[in-house]
Amino acid sequence: MTDRTANLLGVLGLAVADRIEDIARDILGRVGETPAALVVIGHGTGLSNDGLRRILRLSHPGTVRLVDRLVADGLVERGEGKDRRAVALRLTEQGRRIRDKLLQGRLSALDALLVPLSEQERELFDGLLDKILISMDTTVSDRRTLCRLCDVQVCSDCPIPASEGRAA
Repeated sequence: MTDRTANLLGVLGLAVADRIEDIARDILGRVGETPAALVVIGHGTGLSNDGLRRILRLSHPGTVRLVDRLVADGLVERGEGKDRRAVALRLTEQGRRIRDKLLQGRLSALDALLVPLSEQERELFDGLLDKILISMDTTVSDRRTLCRLCDVQVCSDCPIPASEGRAA
């Protein structure tokens, strides 16, 4: 039974990833780490290229090329960072609109997978997801990477917060 459960979880994971990719392609016309970059930059913390690189687990040149494309597309702008060596990344108005559409589309696509579940089953599934996520041995950096496409406004009681504190 355990092998079957793990196998089914793998199938569900691919179904989720495919739906998220389809939404990104439909809304943004791009896939890969581009949608995640918009979501992460959209947190509005003035993230640097290096901070983005770490969250997305990209090389430095790959991150620079990604940011260059986002700037060229009018979705991101570079500003002055916390020190003169760093550049702060921020979304443009168009970037914020696209980010909002991505987050709404992602939730709609994932919610469609939950339609067969009753309210009670959804609550049970939510609890099981919390239990699995909390049990994962993750660092703050890991959690920031895992939640790179999350809508933080929706997940007010995150089981794996991407801040210095650890989930209860």
